[in-house]
Amino acid sequence: MKHILVIRLSAMGDVAMTIPVIRSLIQQHTDVKVTVVSRPFFKPFFDDMDRVDFFGVDLENRHKGFFGIYRLYQDLKKLKIDFVADFHNVLRSKILRTFFKSNGTKTAFTDKGRKEKKELTRLEKKVLKPVKPMVDRHVDTLAQLGFKVDLSKISFPEKPVLSDEILTVTAEKSTNKWIGIAPFAQYQTKVYPSELMQKVILDLSENQNHKIFLFGGKNELNSLKNLQQNLENVILVANKLNFKQELQFIPYLDVMLSMDSGNAHIAAMYGIKVVTLWGNTHPFAGFVPFNQPLENSLIPNLEKYPFLPTSVYGNKIVTGYQDVMQSITPEEVVAKISTNLYE
Repeated sequence: MKHILVIRLSAMGDVAMTIPVIRSLIQQHTDVKVTVVSRPFFKPFFDDMDRVDFFGVDLENRHKGFFGIYRLYQDLKKLKIDFVADFHNVLRSKILRTFFKSNGTKTAFTDKGRKEKKELTRLEKKVLKPVKPMVDRHVDTLAQLGFKVDLSKISFPEKPVLSDEILTVTAEKSTNKWIGIAPFAQYQTKVYPSELMQKVILDLSENQNHKIFLFGGKNELNSLKNLQQNLENVILVANKLNFKQELQFIPYLDVMLSMDSGNAHIAAMYGIKVVTLWGNTHPFAGFVPFNQPLENSLIPNLEKYPFLPTSVYGNKIVTGYQDVMQSITPEEVVAKISTNLYE
């Protein structure tokens, strides 16, 4: 077996975007096994994949700092790695792959297209055209190591059997349509206004064939309860299912509505239809959820807000651009979800 080390230590959505690539790699190369190095919380992403092991990095203690990275190298070297695919390509991962390279291990890293993204997000002389998607960049990285991957041939996993604990929250699925909604993101510039999201949820809930599940963190529970509006067919998932249970439940959704955030990529990695809402970021930056048509990405009015996108990640504030998502109407959102449910 050829043993490939994949490095991706970043945020949830970034790690989720590696899943289709790794799944396709394993399916198309039966002589390959993979070890993924990432934060321990993300281990459940990889639990259902044969020949994929997970190594949880300890960035707070054992693997902290330069000497910690060397200890990480020593820990990983025991696994007899043949190739290193650095999907992260930041200082920490660069140092780690350099240790492997100095020992004769073949390495490759993902070109994140920083130049093209800068041209896309600058306010003057903006170049508004799509950059290569991140999943395709990871495919290029594997190709440098000699492993060709065709993402169009991916087979998504079968739906797992839902446990009694999950069914207590969701109930059995019958003929109704299950809609997931993840209304939050790391940065406020990527969050759809709550009064508009309430309208979306209210409109969707009027169809009694719809069952709507709200996703979020424990710290967002009060906001989610406000969005729920005591509607009978709107259910809070937050604080009721743990992360692994959510991953088992998401494949049963018919569509996921998400901001430009991790839940969009999680749903997409199971082959679920995803509708995304974009604020100060833009789908052209390469983060459209895997295998989703561009028309499922709803963006603000670019004639009214010509400087969009203003940043790749949504962490840049531009005066006058705080409310760009107001120009995406609830009617547009509901119509796009309905199209994906019933087409």
